[in-house]
Order: sequence, then structure tokens, then C-alpha cells
Amino acid sequence: MLNKIKAIIDKDLPLVSNLSNVSALLNELDNINWCGFYIVKDNYLYLGPFQGDVACIKIECGKGVCGTAFKNKETILVPDVSKFPGHIACSPLSKSEIVVPIIKNNCVKAVIDIDSPIYNRFTVDDKKLLEEVAQLLEDLF
Repeated sequence: MLNKIKAIIDKDLPLVSNLSNVSALLNELDNINWCGFYIVKDNYLYLGPFQGDVACIKIECGKGVCGTAFKNKETILVPDVSKFPGHIACSPLSKSEIVVPIIKNNCVKAVIDIDSPIYNRFTVDDKKLLEEVAQLLEDLF
């Protein structure tokens, strides 16, 4: 998957175009029900390109899994979202989640958010892959 993502990123195209195609490729991962991006603006996360059902539009820094990853500048793997303090339930179908910040010059520019209808879906290998994707995308911001 990483090679496919490298092949479609084009720094000469708008950010939304690149993130849209990357979300389509991430949607090929097994056993997920939502994947996409939240983009930072004015210390909030705003919904960006995604694949899946309607989602939350605005997330405050430090709130939910996405906001916590944004605030702490670190990847968060959640095996059971019902046990994450302050989880924002955009979909009752989501059981586990991974959120990876995209960081440039020590500032979070966006996060990659992927949900699964299966508990314990995300692994250390998923974390590694998505952190590599985040590094590929940082130059687009």
C-alpha cells in the first residue's frame, strides 16, 4: 500500500485532491468502516476528505481520540472506543480506532483517522504503516 500512496501523491496538485486519493487507498484496508482526514485550522480539527458515512465536522483540541492525538502529537491506538475517556461517537458501528497525526515543523497539520467495526482491529504494523503515510503527506502542508 505504501508504494501505491507514494505513486499517487503529487505535490503540484491541491491538498484536497491528494488527501482524497489517499483516503480511497486507505479504504482498501481490511475490516474498516471509516477512514479519512481531519485538518487543523484555528486549533480545531475540521473534517477533510474521507471514505465512509457522514462524520463529525469539527473536533476540539484534546477532545476524543482525534483531538487527543492532535494535542499530544502522537499516534493513538484504541482497541475498544467505548473505553476511551471522552470518545466522540460519530458512528455506533465503530468499535476500534487508530489516529495518526501529520506533523510538520513540530506542528500538527492534520490527523489520519481510521475506524473499524471490530474490536482490537489495529496493530503495531498498522501504526507503523500509517506513520509512514503521515511522513509522506507532511510535505503537502
